[in-house]
Amino acid sequence: MEHQAIWAIGIFLIIYGVIISEKIHRTIIAMIGAVLMVILGIVDQETALHHIDFNTLGLLVGMMIIVGVTAETGLFKYVALKAAKMAKGQPKRIMVALVIITAVGSAFLDNVTTVLLMVPVTLSITRQLRVNPLPFLITQIIASNVGGTATLIGDPPNIMIGSSVKELTFMAFINNLAPIAIIIMLVYIPLFILLFGKQIKSTPELQRSIMDMDERAMITDHKLLRKCLIVLGITIIGFFLHQSLHLESATVALSGAFLLLILTGEYMLEQAFHSVEWPTLFFFVGLFVLVSGLVETGVIAKLAAQAIELTGGNLFATSMLILWLSAIASAFLDNIPFVATMIPMIHEMGNMGVSNLEPLWWSLALGACLGGNGTLIGASANLIVAGLASKEGYPISFVKFMKYGFPLMILSIIFSSFYIYFRYLM
Repeated sequence: MEHQAIWAIGIFLIIYGVIISEKIHRTIIAMIGAVLMVILGIVDQETALHHIDFNTLGLLVGMMIIVGVTAETGLFKYVALKAAKMAKGQPKRIMVALVIITAVGSAFLDNVTTVLLMVPVTLSITRQLRVNPLPFLITQIIASNVGGTATLIGDPPNIMIGSSVKELTFMAFINNLAPIAIIIMLVYIPLFILLFGKQIKSTPELQRSIMDMDERAMITDHKLLRKCLIVLGITIIGFFLHQSLHLESATVALSGAFLLLILTGEYMLEQAFHSVEWPTLFFFVGLFVLVSGLVETGVIAKLAAQAIELTGGNLFATSMLILWLSAIASAFLDNIPFVATMIPMIHEMGNMGVSNLEPLWWSLALGACLGGNGTLIGASANLIVAGLASKEGYPISFVKFMKYGFPLMILSIIFSSFYIYFRYLM
């Protein structure tokens, strides 16, 4: 192995170990790792910048601004109270309701946008009930990744795969991935109740106090709310149409954000930028550059190529390998750079004589999206929720999330294995 590849692996493992230990803030240590990759010449500055996914960062910034301004209207408090009252104020029912909303929203918006909308709602509900918000947040992270699996626009890996393979249309993703996503959520919901039910008990008095409240009083600025809802509606439509309009999702999100700032005037500008989770964004930057060292030195490509060679060209074995490799790798690496590496690998397999690539693309999508539930750094939505929760005084530790997320992720990949086999390979 080349000298630079050894350095890249060493830096990555050390940085990752420190992230897991939580001795240093993950943003600081990730940026240190990124700087080391450049200083040591493993990647040059231009190459490092090339590996940063600015589409993801732009999408996050745009939606954070929209959500931050919308939060000033009281909309999220209204939604929180309405949901709690529909669930009769019972924490278990509320958790299930928010999980379903998150899963559906993640499919038809995207999982990052959905959790940005749901976290303030969740924190408002849990404060009112005086229960620990972490079970609610952890289940929503998991639901966001499962729901995001179902459509082309639900999760960044799907967007990348759909952009690379023109035959995989919006409806193709729904037809092929939505059924297994629904099955997994139906299995997860009772498991969530079993795992977290005892941790989220409230008193009848607090539940009754919620039922007595007027959710309409939560809206504090009706004029601003109308502007926010119009811009949010336009932005959502833009997400649905962005591929046909040849626009990146970041362009849609940032256009919506700055349209809203134009409509609301300068007095909302400072509040809007305060709502952006800058530490989370810089963690993404550090992570992208850190992984770029493994990509540029050929470590990831070599591992993937050697793994694929083990299958001997058998379609079932190759599909299972891609599914499980994607899931495990996406749990410990960000799934976006991993998918960026795997896409040309699968295209190359087509050039090598594999005639039916469809099961491989769906295996990659399922593995990358569902694998994101394995650890706290496995997917963008996970990090967003962790950042927002930490800001409110409820940090989600790496180990705590992995204790729940990793076993549930493995269960979802087992279901996906059967699904791939019975639908495409029998």
